[in-house]
Amino acid sequence: MSLRILNASARDGAAWVSRAFALFLKKPFAFSALFALFLFAALVFLVLPYIGAALLLMALPLLGLGFMIAARSAQGGGPVHAGQLFQALRGGDESALARRRQLLLLCGLYALATAGLMLASDRLDGGAFERLQVLLASARDASQQLELDKLLADGSLRQGLLLRLGGTALLSIPFWHAPALVWWQGQGLAQALFSSSVACWRNRAAFLVYGLAWTLTIVLFSAVAGTVFALIGAPQLVTLAAVPAGLIFSTAFYVSLLFTYEGCFGDSQDTEAPPGI
Repeated sequence: MSLRILNASARDGAAWVSRAFALFLKKPFAFSALFALFLFAALVFLVLPYIGAALLLMALPLLGLGFMIAARSAQGGGPVHAGQLFQALRGGDESALARRRQLLLLCGLYALATAGLMLASDRLDGGAFERLQVLLASARDASQQLELDKLLADGSLRQGLLLRLGGTALLSIPFWHAPALVWWQGQGLAQALFSSSVACWRNRAAFLVYGLAWTLTIVLFSAVAGTVFALIGAPQLVTLAAVPAGLIFSTAFYVSLLFTYEGCFGDSQDTEAPPGI
């Protein structure tokens, strides 16, 4: 199957975000239920010793693909349901089985690469980032506040954060479109990683605007929510409002993955789905 990579304009990046919210609002409860189901599964995974964290990392590419399948269904007026998150793991003929094997290899490679990045970051900062998370999540006394101040002034913490952020950004490039390219286009593991990297680089201006649009959306919500709750004399409710807002933004982000794929490779309705699925 021939594969064409489109050239998206910079403003397409903002359109991907706006189209994601528009599609999300058509079926907000169904899409939110999909993400809530994943969060529940993540909690179950984390309870499992040793293997749980690995399974969670492997599930992330499948989550993105499941949301793309659900969003494509909603785009065509179809249903959104939990089964779409597991569609790539169910039944099918030999073609589907071959794609599933490549997809599982992709998930395993993503888990190994992410785990390697985490371990390298932990070694670089000596565990300072993990300790920082504990301190920020708990009520602090004077000694813990002093420890927090020392951590924030620690150069190794900043280096570890840079490695985490930069490494995560670089890792996302080959894996961004790869699950869909394996499942819909029938590409092999290496070919899908390469195609995704080329598409992201060729459309880097659109992805830059895409990232800025998400950042602006979150910042504007925080500013508006803070102002509104301050005016009604209940600034403490901002934290409470952040929980449903985080669910909505996270869900809409996963919905937007379909539009980034279509912006780089064309209408997803024209891509080939595995027979029998």
